[in-house]
Amino acid sequence: MSLRLAFMGTPDFAVPTLAELLAQGHDIAAVYSQPPRPKGRGMALEPSPVHQFAQKAGLPVRHPVSLKGETEQEEFAALDLDAAIVVAYGLLLPKPILDAPRLGCFNLHASLLPRWRGAAPIQRAVMAGDEETGVMVMQMEEGLDTGPVLMAERVRIGRKTSGELTTELSRLGADLMVRSLGALERGAVTPQRQADAGVTYARKITKEEARIDWSKSAAEIDAMIRGLAPSPGAFTEVKGERLKILSALPVKDRGELGEVLTDDLTVACGEDALKLLKVQRAGKGVMEACELLKGFPLPPGTRFA
Repeated sequence: MSLRLAFMGTPDFAVPTLAELLAQGHDIAAVYSQPPRPKGRGMALEPSPVHQFAQKAGLPVRHPVSLKGETEQEEFAALDLDAAIVVAYGLLLPKPILDAPRLGCFNLHASLLPRWRGAAPIQRAVMAGDEETGVMVMQMEEGLDTGPVLMAERVRIGRKTSGELTTELSRLGADLMVRSLGALERGAVTPQRQADAGVTYARKITKEEARIDWSKSAAEIDAMIRGLAPSPGAFTEVKGERLKILSALPVKDRGELGEVLTDDLTVACGEDALKLLKVQRAGKGVMEACELLKGFPLPPGTRFA
């Protein structure tokens, strides 16, 4: 059955869900996204990925800076929605917005709630060394990612990066949202309250915490590198230059903290060592470690800071 929906999302992660809702024949009355942001050398305003997709699809787009105002809330209520679908939108929804659609507002969240509520669930799950993560469709309420869950899908993390998981979960989540809406409309699903135990919060990644601490174990640093790849990228400093590490492999070796141990760029950690695989110098593209060494020698004994 076709539902009248508002879609609220901003980054690339949200686009597959909007595309799938359209493909299933739902009526998208309006798309809400974060306002265009300055980007590039010219700092020209660039619409978000969701905004760009919606424009190409001929959908009306709204980008208020807040939904707290009475005018915005009245305009939202006037859409006469069955439901609002929220995927990484970036604005809090006040109670008048949450209460306006007939069925409510539903959020696609990229974690296994109540673990990793908040802004950076995929990155935090990888950085923490979690074995699995997933996507959940949650009925929204005023708390931060506290609402009851309709459906969930799980995936193993393994050695995936946050970038790889983001792509995988965005596609999985699009299908999950469509199935959840169908089951909800048929009365075939009952939202289940989240557990009280195991609550963790996925705060935004800060620039400083992306700096590698070589006193940590190789396994911990490897998880950090994968969690921050491709962006913002874990970094270290060597020979007065910042170097991003995008891929590495824990190996059995030892030495002084941050010391280059081998000709193929194995670096000592607090426990074991990391063989660096993909790196990026400031202002350069991503390259294999062997390519870096041709123009930027880092012989054994070199120290990373």
